Amino acid sequence: MTHDTNKTDEDRLKHTPLGQETNYVVHYDPKQLCPIPRANNWHHRDYQKAPFSGCDIWNAYEISWLNPKGLPQVAIAEFRFPCDSPHIVESKSFKLYLNSFNLTRFETADEVQSLMAGDLSQCAGADVKVVLLPVDIGSEISTLQGHCIDHQDIEIEHYQPVPEVLRSVAGTEVQEQLYSHLLKSNCPVTGQPDWASIQIEYLGPAIDQATLLKYLVSYREHGDFHEQCVEQIFMDLLEQCKPKELSVFARYVRRGGLDINPYRSTEPQPTVNNRLIRQ
Repeated sequence: MTHDTNKTDEDRLKHTPLGQETNYVVHYDPKQLCPIPRANNWHHRDYQKAPFSGCDIWNAYEISWLNPKGLPQVAIAEFRFPCDSPHIVESKSFKLYLNSFNLTRFETADEVQSLMAGDLSQCAGADVKVVLLPVDIGSEISTLQGHCIDHQDIEIEHYQPVPEVLRSVAGTEVQEQLYSHLLKSNCPVTGQPDWASIQIEYLGPAIDQATLLKYLVSYREHGDFHEQCVEQIFMDLLEQCKPKELSVFARYVRRGGLDINPYRSTEPQPTVNNRLIRQ
C-alpha cells in the first residue's frame, strides 16, 4: 500500500509546475497557485491525531506591484500556513503567483496583502496569515539559540534517515536547546538540494548529541518536502528519545526569492521569525 501511495504521489507531482519549463505571467493570476495534498505522515504511525501543533513560515523577498500611476512598489512578505491545512502550496507555483503581481496596478499595499491572504487561504484550505513589510525594515537577522552540535569528531555512515541511531541518556532530565547547520535534503521532484539549519528544544531525557548529529546528517540524500522532513524529525525524536516537551524549527535557505521554515511543537508557543545570515 505504501509503495502504491508513493507511486501515486510521484505521478501527481509530475504534473505540477515544479521542474517544468514555464512561461512567467506578469499580470495578476491566482490560477498560478498549485495545491498539493499535505502528506500527514503521522497517519502511518498509529497516531489518532497529529502529535504536534505549529505552522510553516514562508518569507518572500521578491514582492512587487504597481501603484495607480504605474510606479513600482516593493515589499518583503511573511506568510504563515497552519500545519494542519489540507494542502501545501507547490513552491514554484507560489513564485509564479507572486510574479503575476509585477505589472498589475493596485490602490494600496493593504489591497495586495488582503488579496494574497484570500488566494492562499483558498489554495491551502485554511486561514493563511499574510504580512507585507517595507524592505527597509524586514526581518531581523538572528542566530539559533542553544548549543551547536556540529563540531564533533564522529564518523558518518548513512545518508538516508536512520532514526534507530538516536539515543537518550536514561535517568537524566534536562531542558535544553540544540542546533545544527548541517541539515540537507533534496527536492522530491527536481532533486535539487535544500539546505537548512535546525533548532531542537526539548524537556526530558538528555539526547545523546553524537547520535543526534548522525541522525540529522542522514537526511543528506533524502528526497522530501521541507514540511515532511521536519515532521519526520519531530516524530522520530518523540518516539526514540521520549521527551515530555519538544519543538523542532528548521530554517531553510531561500530559493527563487522564497524560504520555507517549518515549525512543529508539543507546546502552543509563539514562533519568532528572525532569519539567519544565510537566508
